[in-house]
Amino acid sequence: MKLNLTEIERVETISKEDFYNHYIKKQKPLVIQKLTKDWPAYEKWNLNYIKTIAGDKIVPLYDDRPVSHKDGFNAAHATMKMADYIDLLQSKPTNYRIFLYDLMKEVPVLQNDFKWPKIGLRLVKQLPMLFFGGENSKVFMHYDIDYSNILHFHFHGKKQCMLFAPDQTPFLYKVPHALIAREDIDFDNPDFEKFPALKKAQGLITTLNHGEMLYMPEGYWHYMKYLTPGFSMSLRAFPRRIPNLSKAVYNVFFMRYFDSIMRKVKGQAWIDYKNEKAIKDTEKI
Repeated sequence: MKLNLTEIERVETISKEDFYNHYIKKQKPLVIQKLTKDWPAYEKWNLNYIKTIAGDKIVPLYDDRPVSHKDGFNAAHATMKMADYIDLLQSKPTNYRIFLYDLMKEVPVLQNDFKWPKIGLRLVKQLPMLFFGGENSKVFMHYDIDYSNILHFHFHGKKQCMLFAPDQTPFLYKVPHALIAREDIDFDNPDFEKFPALKKAQGLITTLNHGEMLYMPEGYWHYMKYLTPGFSMSLRAFPRRIPNLSKAVYNVFFMRYFDSIMRKVKGQAWIDYKNEKAIKDTEKI
């Protein structure tokens, strides 16, 4: 038995007015296939190009190990030269990923390769972030700390994206004081005996190809799987809805610090408590 997933709507192009009225206002995901066709990045951005211009940069790496009380909030698991990391991506499957990396700051020339889309969102010009992953590497089910509206562009290969709207949170075994679902859930092949609430979850799915863009509305859960080695760029716009803006402020200025303190004070017992409470809270609902 699989999750109940529907394909995300796709268009080749769309006007600013239609995108705003039918997707931003309605908080509805969409894939736009040709938004990047006139970007220099469409022709230039591949792993070898990144290796050429940023090969000497030391980059933070993350893998799929469970959260530990020894880790800081979003703390990297390893570091490596970008050139060595790309060699690794191209040689074999690896779980190592680059997550939320401001490579634009490290290599400003990359900023000349893309255009800020004028499609109805006030994008934060300081926050273009890059993400890299190897074949079959996965990004655990989570939502973003700042509840941003996200334009997620993929380059070099294919990437599968699974989304759930915020109203599906009761079925996803959300870990309290965190932004994630329980990490032992395999969203590709879920164990419905262990996690029966997943049967009720209604989700969305798509596969992004080179140059395609996925719009993820604010607060949407997302699980990413790199079908081939590749990388993505996210552009962000702050939440438009006041309740979500309030949640973002709470997450950024209180929740993450409270969680870090509790990890130091309680150790692994805090992580175990949160995972157990995720089960209890979901069963209660």
